[in-house]
Amino acid sequence: MPAPHPRRKEHREAAVMEREILRLLAQRQQGTTICPSEAARSGAEACGLGLDEWRSLMPAARDAAARLATAKLVEVTQAGQVVDVAEARGPIRIRSVAS
Repeated sequence: MPAPHPRRKEHREAAVMEREILRLLAQRQQGTTICPSEAARSGAEACGLGLDEWRSLMPAARDAAARLATAKLVEVTQAGQVVDVAEARGPIRIRSVAS
């Protein structure tokens, strides 16, 4: 069987990461944050990766967080302060937008 087209793989990873971020946040109390690595770990299998290959999904997880923040569905934070993920360097956290 041929390998999936790279663009399809990227779109699938993007969709899985967005879904996992929202799913994980829905399971937490309002105001609680998650790390993008949690979405990468939980979405690895759905992306056709082994459970130990989740690190390759970290860029997709950060990108998904950025898209969700642009859509005002989540906030991206560092040291408890909301940041623009495009400007953020180092570890970030993700939380639901207060309703």
